[in-house]
Amino acid sequence: MAIGEVMGIAAGTHFDDRRQLYDAGVHRALQAGIVGRAAFGAESIVLSGGYVDDADHGSTVIYTGDGGRDPNTGRQVADQEFVRKNQALVTSCLQGLPVRVIRGSGHKSEHSPAVGYRYDGLYSVDSYWRSEGKHGFLVCRFRLLSLEYHADANKDKSDEQKAESKPTRRAETTIQRIVRDTALGRKVKELHGFTCQVCGVRLDCAGGPYAEAAHIRPLGAPHNGPDELANLLCLCPNHHVLLDRGALVIDDNLRVDETGEPLRLVRQHTLSLDHLRYQRSIWR
Repeated sequence: MAIGEVMGIAAGTHFDDRRQLYDAGVHRALQAGIVGRAAFGAESIVLSGGYVDDADHGSTVIYTGDGGRDPNTGRQVADQEFVRKNQALVTSCLQGLPVRVIRGSGHKSEHSPAVGYRYDGLYSVDSYWRSEGKHGFLVCRFRLLSLEYHADANKDKSDEQKAESKPTRRAETTIQRIVRDTALGRKVKELHGFTCQVCGVRLDCAGGPYAEAAHIRPLGAPHNGPDELANLLCLCPNHHVLLDRGALVIDDNLRVDETGEPLRLVRQHTLSLDHLRYQRSIWR
C-alpha cells in the first residue's frame, strides 16, 4: 500500500495515459477507478467520466463507488455495496487517510485536463452514503475535500486572527457558505439536559456537562439539510459518530432500529420524520 504523496510527483503533474500513471506509482491500476484494499484504505481514485453520478466542484468532489455497471453500455444495472474497493474508501474516511485524486480528460468537468490525466493532489474522504443514482439503482457516494484547499483556508483564518490587533483596511464582501447555528445547538442540548437521546448518558466534565448537537439530515451539498431543531439530536460523541456513519438509524416510531429502544424525548423538541427517513435512505 502507498498512502499519501508519491515522492517526486507534485500536484498538477500531467500524464499521457494510464500506463504512465501506473509506472509512476500514482494510480496502480490500468483500468479500475479505485486502488485500495478494504482493510487498509484507498490509495487513489481516477475521475474519468465512467459514472454519470459523479459531481466535480474542484475542491469538493462527489465520487461514485465501484460496481454494478454494464461493461458494454456503461449503464448502472445493479446496486452497489460498501465492499472491496468501496469499503477501502470507507476505511480512508474512518481512519482519516488521504487519497490521491487524478482527473482524466474523459471526465466532463471544467476542472479536467484537455488531454491525458493530471494528478491533482491529496483529498480527504469527508463522508459516505448510498442513494439512488440517475439509472435507478443504489450507488455508493463519497464526498472528498482537497487537503491543499482547506489547508489554505485554515491558514488564511490563522493569519487573519494574528492580524486582528493591527489596523486593517476592510472591504465589505458577500460569500456563500454553510454556517452552523450554535444557538440552536446549545438549545437542543439544554432541552435534553446535555443527556444523549440514545443511551441516556450525560458527560459531566470538570468545566460542566458535554454533549453534541447532531444533524439528522447532513448539512451541505448534496444533502442540504436545514439547520433547525427538527433536524437536530442531542447525542454523546459515540452516538454522534454512529449516526453520521450509518450505524445508527431511527424508525418512524422514534425507536433505534438496532435495539428497538425508544429515543429519549422531551415535549419541547419535535423531530421531523422526513429528516429521519432521509437519513435512513442514504444507508439502505
